[in-house]
Amino acid sequence: MSARVVVVGSTNLDLVVTAPQLPRPGETVLGEDFRTVPGGKGANQAVAAARAGAACDFVGAVGDDEFGVQLRASLVGSGVDVGRLRTVPGASGVALIGVDRSAENFIVVAPGANGALTDLSAEDRATIAAADVLLLQLEVPMPTVVRAADWARAAGTTVVLNAAPAAELPAELLDLVDVLVVNEHEAATVAGLVSDEPAALLDALLERVPRVVLTLGARGAAYADRRGLRLDVPAPLIDAVDTTAAGDAFTGALAVSWAERGGAVSEESVAASLRWACAAGAACARRPGASTALPERTAIDALYDATYRGAS
Repeated sequence: MSARVVVVGSTNLDLVVTAPQLPRPGETVLGEDFRTVPGGKGANQAVAAARAGAACDFVGAVGDDEFGVQLRASLVGSGVDVGRLRTVPGASGVALIGVDRSAENFIVVAPGANGALTDLSAEDRATIAAADVLLLQLEVPMPTVVRAADWARAAGTTVVLNAAPAAELPAELLDLVDVLVVNEHEAATVAGLVSDEPAALLDALLERVPRVVLTLGARGAAYADRRGLRLDVPAPLIDAVDTTAAGDAFTGALAVSWAERGGAVSEESVAASLRWACAAGAACARRPGASTALPERTAIDALYDATYRGAS
């Protein structure tokens, strides 16, 4: 029986233009390529979890525009259950992204329908209660994130929070989190600590949550919990092509493996979940694109076996 993951989060349509250089204030530049890409951290992580083998439900909102139709279809096409994806009057969320030839970029996000996700219906709450893991980010209103976590805690559903984009978090949310997933910048923001030492960041975060996963990009990931367990997991060695969605691939796969292996039952199960998540992030980074690069389970398993077989 597959793990069941519920994601409460955002979905945006990314409007991406490449150009020789980015415009200065008041300047117009002639662009090159244009593409539209389904995105939003919530939707990306839902797709990542579904492709990693979970039964995944997505709780979110799109507008009643053509972008909303595209975003819904993209989730359905990736195997995500959209029965809890509501359509609201107005525009869907969009991200306007400009990228120059040196890979510098600017991003302007208009939340649109994501800002309308201000409550949870009885059906939403029932879906959360039936899940193994609730996966949250910070691109929908904070009160909704807190309410979802509160309901999951009451139902015995594990709460995994990816605290992105970086923000200071209310104590009422941190008290409900079972596993916090952050990169170094996000960790420093949540902890209120200026440090580039992973151990110091982990120590500070353990004062707020019981388990922390610190993602370190090409260096892999670090883990710490209040039982005293500390782990450092190296990432697979790859030739990276595009790391845009690697963090979402990692987080989605971690939620799936955490559910399948019964959570932090043993050092072995935690280590295996971290390695599998690192394999997912690396598999994603080997392909161009964002949501389109999120890997299927077979690709994750293949890289996991090639990298970690025999690891203890």
